[in-house]
Amino acid sequence: MAAVRDHGTRPADKTEDKTQEPGDYRVILLNDNYTTMDFVVGILIFIFQKTEEEAHRIMLDVHRKGRGLVGLYPWDIACTKAEQVHVEAAKNEFPLRCIVERA
Repeated sequence: MAAVRDHGTRPADKTEDKTQEPGDYRVILLNDNYTTMDFVVGILIFIFQKTEEEAHRIMLDVHRKGRGLVGLYPWDIACTKAEQVHVEAAKNEFPLRCIVERA
């Protein structure tokens, strides 16, 4: 009788469904030489519902460090908020940019 070889075609003994929570994404405003500080503060209050104090602190980070962390959001919300920033900036003729990166 011939030996039977296992070529890895048998189903696995245990299968586990691992669902993962969606990761958070950082929304970051980038500095430029044209967008006014007041406009950045307004964006932070209007789009991101930051208090005036939080908005002012983030705006200063953007101004001094070149970028400022606005918050952590699920992917779809982060992308929506970034797009809202770009739309409002374009309406007001500012080059303000916002990026989304994995946390």
